[in-house]
Amino acid sequence: VHVMISAGFFGAYAELAPAFERATGHHLVTTRGPSVGDSPESIPTRLARGETADVVILDDTSAVELGRRGPVRPDTKVEFARSQIGMVAREGTPTPDISSVNGFRDVLLAATSVAVSDSTSGACLTQTLFSRLGIAEQMASKSRKVRGPPSGEPVAALVARGEAQIGFQQVSELLHVPGVTLVGLIPTELQPRVGYSGVVAVTAKEMDAALALIRFIASPAAAATIANAGLAPVVAP
Repeated sequence: VHVMISAGFFGAYAELAPAFERATGHHLVTTRGPSVGDSPESIPTRLARGETADVVILDDTSAVELGRRGPVRPDTKVEFARSQIGMVAREGTPTPDISSVNGFRDVLLAATSVAVSDSTSGACLTQTLFSRLGIAEQMASKSRKVRGPPSGEPVAALVARGEAQIGFQQVSELLHVPGVTLVGLIPTELQPRVGYSGVVAVTAKEMDAALALIRFIASPAAAATIANAGLAPVVAP
């Protein structure tokens, strides 16, 4: 069963995949890439150039867009989890208060360098939130987009090395990276609605197994694993 998956849900998937294989006897072949963007590794780019998959797991908005454009079957989409954007600082450095919108804005303006992902959370910050806060011009020169897996790394890795003062990404991608402290979530008023969904690709050759994987990840039995990965599970009825 060929799976294309973005980084935001990969932590949970990495735990659930072996359990699915043991329970069903199916073998999962996994390809990673961002949910959005024009990099050669992004899931939309992979599908557009003819790479095939049975199941695609990525952010919900991108799943809807791919369904509209044709590479996936929208009638098979199931939301697995919801996520929030968090901020990290290098371990041992001060952890500012970002719980209010004004406090968050002040932290951004005071930062000397900011790392964001080249996927969903980074696009939200650079294309929407910075402008909404009225600081897009100030942030442009000190913001750095970071390419994620498979050829890249989490935003937190740059912060840990001191290559960026602070970093932002989905919390599930910030956890378990050594050398950083999770400062907290960006203010609730600024959080985008980000979900992660599974959907069957139109190129699927293993339809029954693809649907079985989606049901497995959406089941109540998978909820604890998803929660431990820093996500809020959405259990299918």
